[in-house]
Amino acid sequence: MKILKCKEEHLDLTAKLYDTVTEYLSRNVNYPEWTPGEYPSRESAKRAIADGSQYICLDSGRPVGAFVLNYDPQGDYSKGEWRAELRESEYLVIHALATVPDLQNKGVAKFMVKYCMDTAKNSGYKAIRLDAVPTNTPARRLYEGMGFLFAGEKDLLRGIEEIPQFALYEYNF
Repeated sequence: MKILKCKEEHLDLTAKLYDTVTEYLSRNVNYPEWTPGEYPSRESAKRAIADGSQYICLDSGRPVGAFVLNYDPQGDYSKGEWRAELRESEYLVIHALATVPDLQNKGVAKFMVKYCMDTAKNSGYKAIRLDAVPTNTPARRLYEGMGFLFAGEKDLLRGIEEIPQFALYEYNF
């Protein structure tokens, strides 16, 4: 597997991957509470590509996963019970980590998270942080299994009525 930072020419692949995942989730257990066509979507991927934070994971040329890695928590992370006091510029945040349905629980997500950790550490950041819907047990198991520490369930003031709180996680280097 390999991971590429998306360019404009990757938009269709990335959008199709997110559409496949969100459609699957809408028909099954939707742990992250994503909505097809809303998030993650073609538009969110387009914005992330434009700001240089969208990535795609390929296996023999096939898109098998995607994620956003940036320094924007997209909410009030100051509420977290963080072990390390850091400014936003000192850590990276993982968003919209998705794996195609037929490869879930096959190591793709772990590969992508490891890539994020290595990228952050090698770029001089002090931590990786993220948030998950509290009932997203597969994601929470993944992050906890990789050594991420729970930093509380907090309202990040995102204004998402259906998800009033998020489970926060950190991995400090």
